[in-house]
Amino acid sequence: MITPSDFSEQYESLINRPVLAKAADFQRQERLTHVIFAQQFDRDMLNHLCSTASMIRQISRHRQGQDFLTGLLSHKRAMLYFTQASTRTFLSFMAACQILGMTCNEIRDPTTSSEFKGESPLDSMRMFSSYFDVVIMRSNMAKFAESCAYLMNELASQGRRSVPVVNAGSGADEHPTQALLDIYTIQRTFEFSSQKDNARQSRFDTLRRRYPELNKGLENKTYGFCGDVGRGRTVRSLTTLLALWPGVRFNFIYPNYDKLAPYADMLTRLEEAGVGIEHSHSLPDVINRLDMLYMTRIQHEHDTDADRRFFETFDAAQFTLYPELLSKMREYCPILHPFPRNQEIPFEIDSDPRAMYFRQARNGMWIRAALLAHLFDVDGKIGAFHQKNYGA
Repeated sequence: MITPSDFSEQYESLINRPVLAKAADFQRQERLTHVIFAQQFDRDMLNHLCSTASMIRQISRHRQGQDFLTGLLSHKRAMLYFTQASTRTFLSFMAACQILGMTCNEIRDPTTSSEFKGESPLDSMRMFSSYFDVVIMRSNMAKFAESCAYLMNELASQGRRSVPVVNAGSGADEHPTQALLDIYTIQRTFEFSSQKDNARQSRFDTLRRRYPELNKGLENKTYGFCGDVGRGRTVRSLTTLLALWPGVRFNFIYPNYDKLAPYADMLTRLEEAGVGIEHSHSLPDVINRLDMLYMTRIQHEHDTDADRRFFETFDAAQFTLYPELLSKMREYCPILHPFPRNQEIPFEIDSDPRAMYFRQARNGMWIRAALLAHLFDVDGKIGAFHQKNYGA
């Protein structure tokens, strides 16, 4: 049985540094070489990636644009190395590769690879780098993606073949590309635009009459995170990015149980960034004060016997978005969920215009295509094509 210590010890001194000290190892000048942490992104880069994603989605609506996009990286090959269960992340990354013309291969079951025979995952990674131009990976082993990035850097320093590593979920660490699609979804939602907008009246004008303090953009908003806040890597990554905007406030809504509470290191980092933080143990009590609601499932796959005893008695209704709560929500408040969901969002909610989670999943395809375009330095070509054909 291979454990994280089998490979992380090799890079222990590098792994144990502060994240911001490590981020410089994963970029060259202003361009990322590996994507491992949410803290690698600043506001300028996020805005650029979101803008590129919007250009890709517009270009892809027409055959000429599709042909342009598929020609950008048709000479590149991607390995999707997903040894932890995934639906949306895997499929959206595959779709993103296909939008840009990349050939994809996959390993989703380690029992079908030489790891079943005892091969080190780091050896597997080096093999992948021999055949492919990028490795997009998801693992239940913490620090594995980071270790692989150090391996690639080591090879590059020796003049050997090295390829970008993209963390598509690494243990309980982070899920940076999920945070990217979340930011992209929130950004588009908080444009408050409508196809019915005209010179005399816009949706934003209508909302401002009811909510005079409302502003466009991500700043000065209250973001609610409900459910398994402590064990959810998506919450860790998204709050890291949202904290880049001024005036944001986070309301963490979770059962009164230590393992489900936000971890101390995350709270310290957010407080140092100037984020206002509130804790709640009942969604109905706070739902009318939120500008965005991010629902998450309880991750029972991590439960111990003590956890299971707690869940036999806790009141799930306090952390479920029942249809009757919709009338208490603000008219513009988007509902997001990283999926999969269990019972925390009933199917009846899906038809509400504030339910953004299926759009959120689709947005993953566009923003991940933008990220790959950035890694391979073709985002400038996308911008030039868009300006030439859609600039007017």
